[in-house]
Amino acid sequence: MSATDKAKNKVEDLAGKAKEAAGKVTGDRSTEHEGKADQTKSDLKGAGEKVKDAFRD
Repeated sequence: MSATDKAKNKVEDLAGKAKEAAGKVTGDRSTEHEGKADQTKSDLKGAGEKVKDAFRD
């Protein structure tokens, strides 16, 4: 996994956490769920990159 991919995944994860928190504060459940989905997507991308890295070595 390249450093660029790691950074992009981390930014996406942090944005998801911020969106989730904003949704909780404002009571907007849609935004809260979108934030959780963004975090999950980031986690899945990271897992996929780890699998690719395992096969490269």
